[in-house]
This record gives sequence, structure tokens and C-alpha cells, in this order.
Amino acid sequence: SIPGLKDNAVAAQLARYPRQKIGELSRLRTDQPIIFSYPDTGPGAISMAVKLGVRAGGGIGPEQDVVAFNSLCTHMGGPMIGSYQKADKALGPCPFHQTTFDLTKHGMVISGHATESLPQVLLELEGGDIYAAGVLGLIFGRHDNLVSQA
Repeated sequence: SIPGLKDNAVAAQLARYPRQKIGELSRLRTDQPIIFSYPDTGPGAISMAVKLGVRAGGGIGPEQDVVAFNSLCTHMGGPMIGSYQKADKALGPCPFHQTTFDLTKHGMVISGHATESLPQVLLELEGGDIYAAGVLGLIFGRHDNLVSQA
């Protein structure tokens, strides 16, 4: 029994994501994404971080413009690496069904078939080092972000 909870209440479970260094702030260049795997090296873990040059939801750094996202389209898992659009600060269109995502607004859908935002990788800045520390949203093809699907 947990103090303060009613008998029929359920305590929330806390996900414990690994903290992983993905780069250094001083090495990022505006509109030049870097690729990394997170939260593991399994299928669907390929992610990208980018310094957008404009303030973004969830952004870190002095300008709050460094963000990261999982690279699989949330509609049917289309690969989005290589589809960054610097003029629009967007990812896409997805090669499967043309969904495009706004990286300044937590990866929300701009257009296309997807109904869910891209999973945003939570970033932390320690000194000049950038760390991935969690994921907001479910990575395509997984029932749990911390359980890699074979």
C-alpha cells in the first residue's frame, strides 16, 4: 500500500532511460544534423539532433535551439534520416506517405498521414556536453521504448 493513495488507485510507473552522451555543443553547426542511436542500438533507435538556429520546444543551449528526435515516421515507420529541411526547420516528407514534422514545435505533424508527433529525445546540457536522457512519445514499432523489438 502506498500512503496517500486510495485502495483502487494505481501508482504511476517511472521509466528509467539511460543517460548517453551524444555530442558537444561547440561542435554543432546550424542546420547540420548529427545521427545517433538512442535509447539503445536496436531497431528503430536511430535518432538525430540538430541546432535549428531558432528557439524550439524542448530546445537546449544558450539559444534553446538544439533538439533531437527519433527518425522513424510515426505513421508507418518510414525512414526520415536525410529529409531535414533547413528552410522550414522540418523533417520530411516521409518517403512512404509524405508526412512532414515541425521540429520547432516538439515534432508535431505539419501535413501527411501521421497523427502523432515524432518522439522527441529529451536532451540535457552539462558543461559543453549534450546528453540524451529520455524520450517523449512512443518509437514506431515498439510497445515500450526501453524494450527493443527484434
